[in-house]
Amino acid sequence: MSRFSRSRSTASEGHAVNGFARKLDVGKLTPAQFVQVLETLHMLGNAGAGIELSSLTTQALVDVVHRASRDQLKALADHPELRAVFLDEIFRRMSEHFRADRARHVDFVLSWRFSGGTGDDGYDRFQTVIESGACVSSTDLSRTADTTLTLSVDDFIRMATGASAPAAMFVTGRVKVKGEYAPAVRFSSYFDIPKPSTGG
Repeated sequence: MSRFSRSRSTASEGHAVNGFARKLDVGKLTPAQFVQVLETLHMLGNAGAGIELSSLTTQALVDVVHRASRDQLKALADHPELRAVFLDEIFRRMSEHFRADRARHVDFVLSWRFSGGTGDDGYDRFQTVIESGACVSSTDLSRTADTTLTLSVDDFIRMATGASAPAAMFVTGRVKVKGEYAPAVRFSSYFDIPKPSTGG
């Protein structure tokens, strides 16, 4: 297959999954059905069917999360495979939506601890490093963190897609902060996340 054909095929696959996401009436699904739909999309991707969660645009992802209930997102977070997929996707997209112009003089290492994880201590862990005008996130925890945030995966998904205000989550204790507080509160301002679509 030529590079042009592959590119056109990938674009077509993206249109298909994003069109499906736009038409999905999330409000009519139970938490179990919501997870089943996402699990099916993930399975089709693994099977090479060309329908992949990673093909969702960030806009489509934001819209789905904004339409989802807390119970639906909690069910997603409790599903080991989907939990890992969504964490990987969100951290991958951070670098794509990072605004270097908003973080010109920022050097900041943020560690994340997600409760209910598979680690020896019961947490899933990631680290985000902002320095020299770049943002890199990974499971490499070799850097000394300026701040560590502890929260649930469902709250993180809501916070990362703009469905919940970070400052409010800090104040209510849904996010526990260890280390420097101010940079953690400003963290979301370094990214350009799409607003939910009208009627989404």
